[in-house]
Amino acid sequence: MEQKSIVVLGATGAQGKRVVNALVDDGSFHVKAVTRNPEKYSGNAQEAVFADLNNLQSLKDAFKDAYGVFVVTNFWENEDEISQAKNAIEAAKLVGIQHFIWSTLPDVKGISQAEFEVPHFSGKAQADELVKGAGFKYVTFVQPPFYYQNFVGMLGPQPKQDGTTGWTLPIDPAKKAIHMSDINDFGKVVAGAFLQPEKVGSGEYLALATALYSFNDVIEAYQANGEEHTFTQVPAELFSTFFEGAGELAEMFGYFEKYTYMGPNSEPRIDLAKEIASGQFVSLHEWLSQNKKV
Repeated sequence: MEQKSIVVLGATGAQGKRVVNALVDDGSFHVKAVTRNPEKYSGNAQEAVFADLNNLQSLKDAFKDAYGVFVVTNFWENEDEISQAKNAIEAAKLVGIQHFIWSTLPDVKGISQAEFEVPHFSGKAQADELVKGAGFKYVTFVQPPFYYQNFVGMLGPQPKQDGTTGWTLPIDPAKKAIHMSDINDFGKVVAGAFLQPEKVGSGEYLALATALYSFNDVIEAYQANGEEHTFTQVPAELFSTFFEGAGELAEMFGYFEKYTYMGPNSEPRIDLAKEIASGQFVSLHEWLSQNKKV
């Protein structure tokens, strides 16, 4: 039998790349990577095709004859995630996609009753109802966590004025508030969802979270791997002045501290993601030991 095709949007990005890898590793599907530059694609998918979330016709062409699609939007590239979600939904409906998987995040505005404003979370969550109402045979929502990989990016330990390295953030370091995982494990959750649509294709939410950490836990994990770091808690008002965009991060950390990353009552979503994932998750200790500075 010919393999069903899965189309992965954002295939060169953080999430899409891992979804491609997990699906290819499983081997059950023909994987089409969507990128704006298919001629430069060097990933593992069997096929690379052009599409742009702002171009409906390109999405229809990319989705043609496919069984399922994984859709992720990038707030930092285009803040109008709703219009992009609408394009993806319309294209998928027009060509008969059966399983639509939407990468979303908790609705900070709704959870906090507008106490916190975190557009890069709530913008995705606002599209959830559009996906639910589209009438696909199977629909699954996946919620990515705070990735360990952020610790080698902008949220990694930084040199501090007292000569130490570590974090200066507007959050209580003792509060277990941040759901974390290896970015590679996100692909395992999405692959598991495509493999088990009867179990998680009726609008279920799958929240990837290997564990719930405080920054004190993070510091201890680094310490166990031979790195010493410190933490300084600062008021949100002060942090907001540190750099452009710091205000939204301050709101985000305020939300984390009060409601956690995934929000209240997230355990069933987390447990279901672990249950259907196509592989085991990596702990922070394991990840740090595998990614030690040389």
